[in-house]
Amino acid sequence: LKGFDYSNAGAYFITICTQEMKMELGNVKNGIFAGNVYSEITDECWYDLPNHYSNCLLDQFVVMPNHIHGIIILNYPGENSIGIESTETGLRPVSAKKNKRYPVSEIIRSFKSFSTRKINLAGSTKGNSFWQKNYYDRIIRSEREFERIREYIFYNPLRWEWDRENFEKVILK
Repeated sequence: LKGFDYSNAGAYFITICTQEMKMELGNVKNGIFAGNVYSEITDECWYDLPNHYSNCLLDQFVVMPNHIHGIIILNYPGENSIGIESTETGLRPVSAKKNKRYPVSEIIRSFKSFSTRKINLAGSTKGNSFWQKNYYDRIIRSEREFERIREYIFYNPLRWEWDRENFEKVILK
């Protein structure tokens, strides 16, 4: 959103796709995601973000074969600009770099960098890009929208058969 300060307190819906939309993170069969070592690294790096950014809380998250969806909540003591409270995933921000206002772009850049480095190590593919250059974000503006997006993320594997990002789908007639 042009002119918006992405370090503002609030909730953000994030989608990050693999390079060239390659099915690198696992597969979905009968609505159940089956991951691999790359998806495990992705999970680990995502859930580690609050340990690096004290203003970052995480909510609903899913890894799909060629993309991820997640909700990042930027939180500052005394601020809650949209009235959304995290359901907490058991993660607490650490006090390191307390009160620093990190924008969503910095958090995503770090996630992509950390995970790509570990994935390249695991796959012996040093220097390869794993994620697409950009990412999709949406500022979540209401509790209703927040719940709708959480539901969308949660049920994403069940809808994989019809997902426009599923380039392996076969249409039988």
